[in-house]
Amino acid sequence: KQKKRHMGDTKHFCPVSLKENFVLYPGLQEHAAKYKEKIYYFSTSEYRDKFLKNPEEYVAHKEPLQAPPLRVCLLGIHGAGKSTCARQIADKLGIFHIQFEEYLQELILPKTKKKVGPSFDEDHEDDNKIPEELEDFSQTMTKTEPEKTKQEVQLTDEEEAIKANLMDNMELPPKVLDKIIPAWWKKEPFRSTGFILDGFPRTSAEARYLSEQGLCPDVAVYIQVEEDDILGRLFPLRLKKWKDRQRKKKEYKKKLKELKAKKRV
Repeated sequence: KQKKRHMGDTKHFCPVSLKENFVLYPGLQEHAAKYKEKIYYFSTSEYRDKFLKNPEEYVAHKEPLQAPPLRVCLLGIHGAGKSTCARQIADKLGIFHIQFEEYLQELILPKTKKKVGPSFDEDHEDDNKIPEELEDFSQTMTKTEPEKTKQEVQLTDEEEAIKANLMDNMELPPKVLDKIIPAWWKKEPFRSTGFILDGFPRTSAEARYLSEQGLCPDVAVYIQVEEDDILGRLFPLRLKKWKDRQRKKKEYKKKLKELKAKKRV
């Protein structure tokens, strides 16, 4: 019989990934090494070599090694109830709730001044814009405000990529993801507290990005919901928005009619 293997402090997880990235990354048998009669597994050969140069930096001494906090990816189609579930889980476990799409909105909101995307573009401001020839009779709009807005909306290439993702579901390039995703694994306060990431990854390319970067969630949960349930949940809200738009259009037409009457006088 094969003798029982004496595993290292991190068991089958890579000790270098735990020390440097605070991530439990499974090691591979082909990248194993023995130190003080214990066997350690590593995620890459480079990490194995790094361990062998200074093993005392990666092993436990007086106290056991600290395990990283819980990191969860919550997935599901629009309307499945991800955000509601995520908030409840985050409150119960004392971890952060990160709503990915909402986070993207916040990154460009200082410049766009409003949220963008199919759910927010139903109200077209130009439809309710007072014609220039009637602006002098309007107390709610001046000629300088539209010009000021145009000057403020100067998006960088990265911000344009985020806007395209929100509006047309275009994939975010890796250089944009690099500035957003790794921080949730590697920087405080997320690094030591943990989080539930709501709505990411959404595509196979984004899942590959996490894998290639070594950013492993401890749990990935997919919420599956029947279409009828989603329809019953979303339709009343959409209907309310439609009624609000119809009311605004009616008020706009009334206001426009009054301004035209003032101009004739």
